[in-house]
Formats: sequence, structure tokens, C-alpha cells
Amino acid sequence: MANPGNVAGGYKATLSNPNTSEEAKEHAKEVLETEFAGGDTSSSSDAGKNPNNVAGGLKATLSNPNTSEEAKESAKERLDKM
Repeated sequence: MANPGNVAGGYKATLSNPNTSEEAKEHAKEVLETEFAGGDTSSSSDAGKNPNNVAGGLKATLSNPNTSEEAKESAKERLDKM
């Protein structure tokens, strides 16, 4: 079976694609709400992941100039919890 995060990401992309029909966007929205709790794919936690790699990724997010301030704040909060 496909990775649920990738599937949800595809539906999210459909919602933001200006070339997608309103019917397709409505279907994507329904699927996200019913099958993915509104698009929340955070069920994959950091459990079982190498904490040093996770910390490194979060630090990279903080220093990336192309990252939004919201993402940087989230990364900083997660780093502080480690």
C-alpha cells in the first residue's frame, strides 16, 4: 500500500493546483477530511528515528533561508523539547 503521507500530500496538492477542477478539489477535500483527519499526517512521530538525524533536520530548517517563519518556529519548539 502507498505511504499515507504521500497520498494525503497528493490530495493537498490537488487543492492548491489552479489547473484542477472544482469537482476534483471538492473530492480531495472530502477524502482529506474523512480518511486523513483533515490532512493531518502527523501520526508518524519521531519514535524509532535516530534523534541526532531528527535534530540535524530541525537545525537545517532553522538555517534555511527558504523556510517560512512558521516552519522555523515549529522546528525550534521541537528542538527545545528534545
